[in-house]
Amino acid sequence: MTNNVFIIAEIGINHNGDIDIAKQLIDGAVKSGCDAVKFQKRTIDIVYTQAQLDSKRPSPWGTTYRQQKEGLEFNLSDYKEIDKYCKAKGIKWLASAWDVKSQLFLRKFNCDYNKVASAMLTHKELLETIAEEKKHTFISTGMSTIKQIAKAVKIFEDANCSYELMHCNSEYPMPPEMANLNTIRNLRDHFKCNVGYSGHETGTAISIAAVALGATSLERHITLNRCMYGSDQVASIEIPKMKSLVSEVRKIEKALGDGIKRVSEAELSCAKKLRTVNTL
Repeated sequence: MTNNVFIIAEIGINHNGDIDIAKQLIDGAVKSGCDAVKFQKRTIDIVYTQAQLDSKRPSPWGTTYRQQKEGLEFNLSDYKEIDKYCKAKGIKWLASAWDVKSQLFLRKFNCDYNKVASAMLTHKELLETIAEEKKHTFISTGMSTIKQIAKAVKIFEDANCSYELMHCNSEYPMPPEMANLNTIRNLRDHFKCNVGYSGHETGTAISIAAVALGATSLERHITLNRCMYGSDQVASIEIPKMKSLVSEVRKIEKALGDGIKRVSEAELSCAKKLRTVNTL
C-alpha cells in the first residue's frame, strides 16, 4: 500500500456478463488513474435459495432469477481473461467473494488484495477463509453495527491479516443526507486502523469530502452508461466522472499537507508588503 488514497473502480456486475464490456470498464479505470478494479464472485446455488432461483425475474437472459444470476456470473475462462488483461494494462484487480467456494476459486489468481462486501461482514467462515490468506483486505461496513464490525475485525487481527475498514451506506443509490461521513473518524478512533469509503451515491462530492476527512481508500462503482441494464448502474459513475473524481482526489491529497503550521516563502514576501506594524 502507498501513502496515497487507494482508489478502486468497482466493476462488480456492471459488465452484464460480457467480457468485452468488462474490458472497456478496465480501460476506463486505467485511463481514470484508478489503482485497481473490483469484481464480485458468487456460487449461485450457495448464495441463493432454490425458491429464489426458481422465482420469476425477467432479464436479458430469461425469465427466472437463476437465469439472471447465471447470466451475470463470469466463469474460470472469463477470469483468466480478466487476469491477463489487467496485467497487460498494468492495473490490479480483486473481487469480493459471497461464499467460501468463491473465495477458494479466487485463490487461483493470487490477487494482491481481498475485499469483504458489506453483506458478507457477518459470514464468519468466509471471513476466516479470507483472513488466513493474510492479504491486505478492505472490509465494507454497510448495514453493520459497531459490535458486528468488532467481531469481524477480531478475526483479521487474530489471523494477523492486514485490513482496513470502509465506511459505507448500502442503499443503492444512497441519499446524500445518509452519508454520515463523520463515521470515518469514529471508526478510525474506535478501531485504531485506517478507514476508507465505499460510496453508492450518484455524484462525486461526498466521495471527495470523504477523502478530505481522511479516508485512506475509495471505492466507487463504474459503468459505461448509468442507463444500462443492472441493479447497480444507477449507483455508479460513468468513466468521464471517474476520471474527474480521481483528479480531484489527487489534488486533495496534496492540499491536505502534513498539518504543520509554517510560513511559506511566498507568504514572507506578502508579509513584507502588507504588515506595516510588526510589534509581535
